[in-house]
Amino acid sequence: MILEIPTSEIKTRQDTFVRNLQSQQCDAALLFNVTDIFYLTGFNFRPSERPISLIVDSRGVFSLFVPRMEVEHAQEYAVISETHDYPEYPGITHPMEYLRAVLQDKNFGALNVGLDAEGYGSAKGYAGPFITSLITFASKCSIKGLVERQRYIKSPNEIELIRESARWGNLAHSLLVKYTHTGGREMEAEGRATQEATRAMFETLGAGYRPYGSPAHAFYRGQIGPHSAFPHSQNQNAVFKKGFNVVSQAACDVWGYKSELERTMFIEEFTREQEKFFNHMHEAQEVAFRAIKPGIPASRVEEEVQQYFQDNGLTQYVKHHTGHNMGLLNHEAPFFDLGDHTLLEPGMVFSVEPGLYVEGIGAFRHSDTIVITEKGMEMITYFPRDLESLTIR
Repeated sequence: MILEIPTSEIKTRQDTFVRNLQSQQCDAALLFNVTDIFYLTGFNFRPSERPISLIVDSRGVFSLFVPRMEVEHAQEYAVISETHDYPEYPGITHPMEYLRAVLQDKNFGALNVGLDAEGYGSAKGYAGPFITSLITFASKCSIKGLVERQRYIKSPNEIELIRESARWGNLAHSLLVKYTHTGGREMEAEGRATQEATRAMFETLGAGYRPYGSPAHAFYRGQIGPHSAFPHSQNQNAVFKKGFNVVSQAACDVWGYKSELERTMFIEEFTREQEKFFNHMHEAQEVAFRAIKPGIPASRVEEEVQQYFQDNGLTQYVKHHTGHNMGLLNHEAPFFDLGDHTLLEPGMVFSVEPGLYVEGIGAFRHSDTIVITEKGMEMITYFPRDLESLTIR
């Protein structure tokens, strides 16, 4: 069992990134994307109004530009050679002025620089100039998405962290079922399940466990009864009623890596109409499982699922595509979508979650996490998927 990505693997990621950068004819790079910075350095930070960026110079040296309050944090956890800092935001001198000085010292003005953005951005009160308005590079190119594409295929260590995530998500989900009953409220069931699963996780994994996100948790997100027909609802503090179908979700972060487990369940009983939609949803997921294999475009999986829905007169109940890649984010590219023709490769990790949404009744959606293998796919999540197991008596 591993609980983090080793330094050696992070250095390999950096070497790969430099090669990919050179393939874009870039001499150096400046990155602002939080997830990509974590992926390339192991530095997990809380983004705020204070700009942070990753600098990769023409020698292939990785350094971080951080506020003074993050210097020791970066030096302890980041796999980098240098740190550069500024006093505070907004400060008497704006942080972008400090960043300009660092880049000038590294001769960025004479280089072709790859940028994932023109400057830092944040919804937490940040305002400031684009770095490209403060320094003129010899030339520049957009490398937006370059690191995300590098993240498409997971290493064995990454997959093991996702498997560990699924184990604890499974426990949290089991506890959510235990505390779900007629007359109870969703927030009570969620709170008890999450607290108990998290405590068990801490006691089992010990001090070496760092979530870099949320530990084991399970919730309904307001998808209780007819309200579940909103695919991405918010918590309603709803009351469970006999005959309701509910859509659950359970997850867990392990060093930032995520899995996704969702189930459609029934409180005590279900109608023939509910059973019909449940069975169609279940079969649509099976259609996706059978279609998934390396070498085909991601769109092919969606085509198969949409054909099933069309053949059974269900298209009007469909509101989203069949799934998405995941890893450090719960939604990443590529997608099981008609417009995404990315070829599937071994090591890609996806959710598989075709859903049906019926006004007046509710939602019918399972989500499972799978990994593409050399011959097909393997399920990472493993909570029961059948109707009888998912009827909460």
